[in-house]
Amino acid sequence: MIGVILHGFILALGLILPLGVQNVFVFNQGAVQPRFAKALPVIITAALCDTLLISLAILGVSVIVLEYDWIRMVLFTFGIGFLVYMGFVTWKTKPSEQQQEAARSFTTKKQIVFAISVSLLNPHAVLDTMGVIGTSSLQYSGTDKAIFAIACIIVSWLWFLGLGIAGRSAGRLDSSGKLLPVMNKISALIMWGTAVYLGVGLMGGL
Repeated sequence: MIGVILHGFILALGLILPLGVQNVFVFNQGAVQPRFAKALPVIITAALCDTLLISLAILGVSVIVLEYDWIRMVLFTFGIGFLVYMGFVTWKTKPSEQQQEAARSFTTKKQIVFAISVSLLNPHAVLDTMGVIGTSSLQYSGTDKAIFAIACIIVSWLWFLGLGIAGRSAGRLDSSGKLLPVMNKISALIMWGTAVYLGVGLMGGL
């Protein structure tokens, strides 16, 4: 049992650790919201989306997603368009408006919608979860498979909670407001870089 838990923990952490669109958004919301409680909607939504993806992967949906090329193409096409658009929106946010605009415009509803978007419209993350976690789970059955799934899900929840807390700490330390504009630029570059990476992968699959 310990081996199964460690496998799920290490695998999930390895997938979620790289700096991606979802991670940057959670961190940013932790930094710009006036209170940590205001960032909880995005933290919970991101964790729930990961829970959904992990559950679907382990239940076997990954086999269907990875088998049909047209599903992969649709995921990539929508994902690329979304990342390019959000990259421009993020890059153009003016530094002087950063905290006020983020805190005011990212209502609970908008946080949830955007968190769902960066979680489920990022085909790279979806395919990684489906392919890696889904494939790895095939070696387990019964109780071991359930424990493996729970370990992966717990890692996801702890990670996003930690990101929100880290963002909150960074926001409180950055009294000058210079860090958040830099984070915006980094976020935009990551989005565009991911879009290019996905585009290359899409062209290679044609």
